[in-house]
Amino acid sequence: MLDAMAIKVVRWPLTQTAKLVDKLGVTANQTTLAGFVLGCFALPALAFEQYTVALVCILLNRVCDGMDGALARIQGITDAGGYLDISLDFLFYSLIPFGFVLANPEQNAVAGAFLIFSFIGSGSSFLAFAVMASKRDIADPVYKNKSLYYMTGLTEGTETIACFVLLCLFPTHFVLIASVFGAMCWFTTGSRIYSGFHTLADKPAA
Repeated sequence: MLDAMAIKVVRWPLTQTAKLVDKLGVTANQTTLAGFVLGCFALPALAFEQYTVALVCILLNRVCDGMDGALARIQGITDAGGYLDISLDFLFYSLIPFGFVLANPEQNAVAGAFLIFSFIGSGSSFLAFAVMASKRDIADPVYKNKSLYYMTGLTEGTETIACFVLLCLFPTHFVLIASVFGAMCWFTTGSRIYSGFHTLADKPAA
């Protein structure tokens, strides 16, 4: 819901920084991998209840996620790079609630499982439509520079990161925050499946 607005805010600083990083010879794919590695350090930090450290790792991951896109627009957007980026993004998203489960399984296990379950719904509906949209040559009217169709919804990347920040700042409220955000993800999943099905049904295959 907020991604289009957030992109407008961060695009200029990311583009200017990416120009400098590009001159150093750093590639978009290297940035994607570096961001994923940094994000993975959030898992042990969460497991040992070092929530400030985990928050720093999460934010560094997201900075790299924005930077790899800015670099790709300079160096050339590729299907391989887009595939790597989205695959590692979804792994990272699931890693965070799992870390909270490890920190306190008695309290967080059910809510953490529900949140990961919710991510499966929103992620699969997102990716499935992207595949079909590519086959049908359906253009994305909002994110024209992405390597795949970005289906909008109530919970997108910006909202997910806001959720992770809240979880790190208020870890004792994990169950409440995860449950509410998981329900929001299921609203997104339902709306994506409905609109995606009707979009494909109304547009015959070439």
